[in-house]
Amino acid sequence: MDVTNRGRVRVERTAKRVRTYLGGRVVADTTSALLVWEVPYYPAYYFPLADVDESALKPTGATQHSPSRGDAVVYTVTSGSSEAVDGALAYPDSPLEQIRGHVRFDWDAMDAWFEEDEEVFVHPRNPYTRVDILSSSRHVRVEVDGVTVADSHSPRILFETGLPARYYLPKTDVRLDLLEHTDTVTHCPYKGSAEYWTVNGQKDLAWSYRTPLPESEKVAGLVAFYNEKLDIYVDGELEERPKTMFS
Repeated sequence: MDVTNRGRVRVERTAKRVRTYLGGRVVADTTSALLVWEVPYYPAYYFPLADVDESALKPTGATQHSPSRGDAVVYTVTSGSSEAVDGALAYPDSPLEQIRGHVRFDWDAMDAWFEEDEEVFVHPRNPYTRVDILSSSRHVRVEVDGVTVADSHSPRILFETGLPARYYLPKTDVRLDLLEHTDTVTHCPYKGSAEYWTVNGQKDLAWSYRTPLPESEKVAGLVAFYNEKLDIYVDGELEERPKTMFS
């Protein structure tokens, strides 16, 4: 495995075929993509220039500086009738030698992304993230400001690398009269799209996946709560509130 670390940036090759589309056309298609961890939580894809439709890249004349990756040339991506302004970057003189000669497309600026023949959403899947969903008979009780909002003996516990255990509870064990649906929606490449509820007057403390992705089907329709923002008792013991990016 070819891995490079420079500061907080990790660079690693992936064996997956990776494609990205704009305007109904493929603008990059490679079996030699790099995974580059620009942030700690998940990587970005970098495509070898040889596997990119160079006619789709229009230099803007702008540059963008990164302390770890150096100075980037900024491109607008055009394909068909679509245009992604500032949608791609390249670091021709990067201190990270591996990413020279590669192009990074802004994920949200593109129409679609594929790993092999499966569409991928939100961001590339992190090869070091695992999601396990286990049925349990633990007694889980959830309190908000001293009010019990859920009480269950049949949770499903979702263990995701780098995050606290999440307790997904049947709606029949939740005080639905204390939940108010909001218009918040978030997206996860492992679980899918989540809907949210205000709980006992506090916004977006609970969420659920109505139609999760196949690897997370076991939590379909169940309700989870932010451990970071309320009190959860497991088998009678109050759990310490974890410190995470969601705190």
